[in-house]
Amino acid sequence: MPVSLLPADYAGDTALRSPIGAMFSSLSGGPRQARVAVALSGGADSAMLAVHAALALREVPGVALHCFHIHHGLQQTADDWCAHAHRLAWGLGLPCHSLRVQVQARSGKGEEAAAREARYQGLARLARQQGVSHILLAHHLNDQAETVLMRLLRGAGPTGLAAMAANSERDGLNYLRPWLDIERSRILAAADDYAARTGWAPVQDPTNIDDAYTRGAVRRRLAPVLDERWPAWRTILARHAHQARELDDLLSDVAAEDFARLDAGTEKTDFSLAAWRALSAPRRVMVLRYWLRLHGLRAPTAARMRELCRQLDGVHALGHDRNLRLRHEQHLICCVRGRVKLLPLNDNQETL
Repeated sequence: MPVSLLPADYAGDTALRSPIGAMFSSLSGGPRQARVAVALSGGADSAMLAVHAALALREVPGVALHCFHIHHGLQQTADDWCAHAHRLAWGLGLPCHSLRVQVQARSGKGEEAAAREARYQGLARLARQQGVSHILLAHHLNDQAETVLMRLLRGAGPTGLAAMAANSERDGLNYLRPWLDIERSRILAAADDYAARTGWAPVQDPTNIDDAYTRGAVRRRLAPVLDERWPAWRTILARHAHQARELDDLLSDVAAEDFARLDAGTEKTDFSLAAWRALSAPRRVMVLRYWLRLHGLRAPTAARMRELCRQLDGVHALGHDRNLRLRHEQHLICCVRGRVKLLPLNDNQETL
């Protein structure tokens, strides 16, 4: 029998528990019991998310809650972290499912981006196995501010600064982030209190402050300077993210209306080149971003987007005068007989 890690008299932090409970309430009214998972790494953030999700079940019992642990195999202690996460889940009375993934940096991506991609793929696989439709992520206000800053430095553009959404869809799953307005200091305080009450303490991932990684460099090099000069920078950047999200939603509505007029195919993997050319230049870009997002792909960089638009603008109306084949992530964007198409990339296909 696992040792209980959810004392009957333990209520946790109301500010952390309430937004999770609100999400559970919105999911529990359907005809079937909602199946939700917590992405549990074993660190302080995800551990407190699992704890407060278990507490929220006391108030909103109409949810089947699981824990998912992704084993990246990048640290010598990864096996111990996996076991530690399982102990917490079992102590909370929650089923825990783990999956080891292979992290392979490719297509110009570094290890950080490759690990994130492998993590999402692993979560999607576990969700399919367990019939889970929603996954809780422990991203908080500090994460949001760092993401805005990194995207700003990469030239992501106004809508790119929207950063993370409280509710987003990927691979047919809904990802929920109930803590985007919560400072990490509050989560760490809750973790300290929980450790004092139960003896279970979260793991420490050294890569979180390793400046060999982009986010680690922000935390170790930039954040201390910003904290000293502009103490409220995280809240300000999170506010920018919210405003950019509203702008992105508005532009997405416009792009959706434009895309509906492009004579898209049934699977929405192709559309009319001539209809796309009838749009103004800014709306061409917006509809391409919208199209790629429909298929779970990120927008290209500004330079690659300009190149894509240039090539689409230069190709013959029937697509016979040149062979446009532009690679984007693991797909090809091509033009065949006046149709712009998105195709899965095969290893033997040549790309520009």
